[in-house]
Amino acid sequence: MQFICRIGTPDGRVLEEIFSASDETALRSDLGKRGYHLFEVKRQGLAPKMGVPTLLRGGRRGRIPVQEFLVFNQELAALLRAGLPLLQAIDLMLERMHPGTFRSVLTEVRDKVKSGTDLSEAFAEYGDLFPRLYPSSLKAGEKSGDLELVIRRFIRYMKLVLDARRRVFSALTYPVVLVVLSMVMIAVMTIYVVPRFMGFFTELDAELPMITQIVLGVSTFMSQNWVLMLIGLIVAFFALRSWGRTEPGRLAIDRLKLRIPFLGSVLHRFALAEFCRSLATLLSGGIPLVPSFEIGIASVGNAYVRSKIAPTIQMVREGKPFYAALETSEIFTDMSIDMVKVGEATGSLDEMLNSVSDFLDEQIETRMQRLLSLIEPLMLVFMGLIIAILLISIYLPMYSMLGSSKL
Repeated sequence: MQFICRIGTPDGRVLEEIFSASDETALRSDLGKRGYHLFEVKRQGLAPKMGVPTLLRGGRRGRIPVQEFLVFNQELAALLRAGLPLLQAIDLMLERMHPGTFRSVLTEVRDKVKSGTDLSEAFAEYGDLFPRLYPSSLKAGEKSGDLELVIRRFIRYMKLVLDARRRVFSALTYPVVLVVLSMVMIAVMTIYVVPRFMGFFTELDAELPMITQIVLGVSTFMSQNWVLMLIGLIVAFFALRSWGRTEPGRLAIDRLKLRIPFLGSVLHRFALAEFCRSLATLLSGGIPLVPSFEIGIASVGNAYVRSKIAPTIQMVREGKPFYAALETSEIFTDMSIDMVKVGEATGSLDEMLNSVSDFLDEQIETRMQRLLSLIEPLMLVFMGLIIAILLISIYLPMYSMLGSSKL
């Protein structure tokens, strides 16, 4: 669990930080051992499952379109740069905003800010609706006094993640469409075309080859039970979907995704790029490494990757070098570890993490191009093989009957 805590440090400072613990009792015990005095604690909103494009979901509140959220931040940064006070800037945007979930939420945020709440705290209260990275970035901007710069940095982060995700999904669209159309064609031939020859062969009372018997058996089963098969697929889909929403199910499914040939390595690198880019954004905003590390992990969409990285937080808390902690997760590439090590040694960890994410993005693009170049010929071979089997099973008995009639 994640908790927002207002703490007093041994040197007399009062800070508000985010900590992870199994429950509030364990959190209080851990902070006490580290010499902190806990003034206030509240549970942070649950971390969302996926990256930025699916972070903006609000359950019963509705959904905030990613593009609308991005435009809001661009306008807010522009108004702040023009010298408008924060409340006036929000009021100005509310006047032109269409009714919807985001307008109602932003109105509540405006009211909280009017009552003296920090903007970062106001957005943090909607943990299930906004990415955790966002209020943390705002908090860094409030501390540094340069909120406009931090918002622009977050905008750049969103654009990079959205662009990377868009490239991956665009590259996968063609293979998915090709597979679906192929399966539809096979189903049509098996359910409707092949059974028409069944009566013909039955009337002739011909002895059918083994391959024809198998194809006709499969075709008969599918044509007689296609309704039950469809219902079974729908039930299996919703059952898998419900299981995937549980922690063990999500972990197992995301682990399976990483083992898919060719595509698994792409998804693996995409998850690492999400983590590195989120962490770089937070560090460049002035947030300490450990809180940035915790938030960066929550921004990773793949649950299995998160589970491998999460245990390393305690190592960093205990003073172990960041690159060494990441190395123990056995999830990062050697190149990534080497680049992080250099960044940590030179004091430019945020810049090096950005470089790592850019390098991973290049690898993703290269691997996607290779994947696309392989999928089309493989699908053509697969379809040709299926069609050949169907044609052979239909025409082979005909040739056998023609041959026997000549004799």
